[in-house]
Amino acid sequence: MEKAKGLRRTLTGRVVSDKNDKTVTVVVIRRFRHPIYGKFVQKRKKYMAHDPKNECNVGDKITIEEHRPLSRKKRWIVREIVERAV
Repeated sequence: MEKAKGLRRTLTGRVVSDKNDKTVTVVVIRRFRHPIYGKFVQKRKKYMAHDPKNECNVGDKITIEEHRPLSRKKRWIVREIVERAV
């Protein structure tokens, strides 16, 4: 039986860089309504994620999950590739 690891956040985003070994850079876009003006605003943030098999390519849509710190900037790990780039 697999040990429960607690609740971990998951995010979905696009791979923008795969130049590092076993690391991908993922941009996650949040879309929300501005509290005062009511206009929809997009915020984007980049995350470094661990890709142990070097499977991801630029343009892939992937799901990343919170993980223990793997390096100075890497705190996420690739869970699955949702959609391959064309």
